[in-house]
Amino acid sequence: MAGLDDLYREIILDHYRSPRNRGELDHPTARTEGFNPLCGDELVVYLVVRDGVLEDIKLTGHGCSISQASSSMMSAAVKGKPLSDVRQIIDRFKSMMTVHEDGTDPEAAVTPDLRTDGELAALAGVVKFPVRIKCATLAWNTLTQAIDDAARA
Repeated sequence: MAGLDDLYREIILDHYRSPRNRGELDHPTARTEGFNPLCGDELVVYLVVRDGVLEDIKLTGHGCSISQASSSMMSAAVKGKPLSDVRQIIDRFKSMMTVHEDGTDPEAAVTPDLRTDGELAALAGVVKFPVRIKCATLAWNTLTQAIDDAARA
């Protein structure tokens, strides 16, 4: 499994060093801020939602490598998708980030569906470090709020 761990580490570092969908949108449907007070991660999610589709997403902010890589991977996984699909991806990701009290391997939550969402499986190992889960889920929680904000707009 060392080879797979190395690959996952490289994917996370690639998204941290070269984040996707960085910047602001001029006329977003929603602009939502997220903050992780435990380690100072900050994120702003800008969305354009039209006819039930997340047409565009941009991100600004700063933080640790996990929060920034997760936000980059998230934006790539959801851009251009119907909101119903986006919510399913969010649910699958958050399920993967759930600590398994029964002692089962957290990476067992990497379902075939999650593998089809691209590189998100690279973040499965974060669950082994519970203090970092909030770093990985910040973008996803902020995206959920942004979708809700867009629905009210």
